[in-house]
Amino acid sequence: MSGEIWTRQGRRTVSHDKRELSDRESQRWLSNVIAAKPLLAGAATVTVLGDRESDIFALYASVAEQRFHVIARSMHDRKLADRAGLHAASDAMAAVDRRDVPLPARAQRPARSAQLELRFGAIELARPQTKFVDQLPKTLSLTIVDVREVNASPGVEPLHWRLLTSHEVAGTEDAWRIVEWYKQRWIIEQFFRVLKTQGFKLEDSQLGTADRLLKLVAIAAKAAIITIQLLQARRGGQQSVRMVFTANEIAALTALNQTLEARTKRLKNPHPPDSLAWAAWIIGRLGGWDGYPSSKPPGPITFKNGLEYFHAVAAGWSLRDLCMP
Repeated sequence: MSGEIWTRQGRRTVSHDKRELSDRESQRWLSNVIAAKPLLAGAATVTVLGDRESDIFALYASVAEQRFHVIARSMHDRKLADRAGLHAASDAMAAVDRRDVPLPARAQRPARSAQLELRFGAIELARPQTKFVDQLPKTLSLTIVDVREVNASPGVEPLHWRLLTSHEVAGTEDAWRIVEWYKQRWIIEQFFRVLKTQGFKLEDSQLGTADRLLKLVAIAAKAAIITIQLLQARRGGQQSVRMVFTANEIAALTALNQTLEARTKRLKNPHPPDSLAWAAWIIGRLGGWDGYPSSKPPGPITFKNGLEYFHAVAAGWSLRDLCMP
């Protein structure tokens, strides 16, 4: 695992496009991926997912290789090798397919099913005309996968993703696979949702020094990651409960499970007791979920609340055999 901490010292007087890449905060997209490469050396394939902030020519040029790939959402209307504009080129591509794709709810948007129209094609991206990237190739061969929502309801902003990728896209199914992979970015959004506004509320911290705030972020990040692990495990899977919980915590979970289950089959923990899904069922119940299969599954905030309750119980459980004078 890798990370980078930036502490700003006042306002910058030199504009973003006139600074070396190493002097920009966007450098984190490259440095963290490069740091991850040796840690993921055993993986068959690694795909880096990035939002519009990661639309950086140097990222495509420096990170992509045989086993390492990039999928990033386009933010800039870049020039192609033939000097045409990227957005105009994608607009001119013929639509090849349509599908209904479920979109999860967000703070300002309810969940909905969007009908997306698909375009894709190979492009030759031109290097930006700035001295800071002179050492990079003059052009890059990439693929653009363009999905845009058609027939959106009145008052709904249509979804439109232009995705740049180093993956080979040989046909329609490959293109839809790129879209599905990009959708996994929602996990990252959920992580920050738990870490910040609707979870641990880091923005409300009144710590006055960077080193103390860094320690708080590290503690909250671990808790947020565990919350997301439970969220992903809630429907089952093979992950072991020991990935997240200690032996003492597992013993506390076992005791809690006995009190949360009912005698009816409809309110039983359906997962094997050595699985993370089993723990997710318990933590979800502690966070306020009713546990019935017909109910909406617990979300990240429910798991966050359940974990807070559980840790208080587990602390008491660890003292159960302590003899008081």
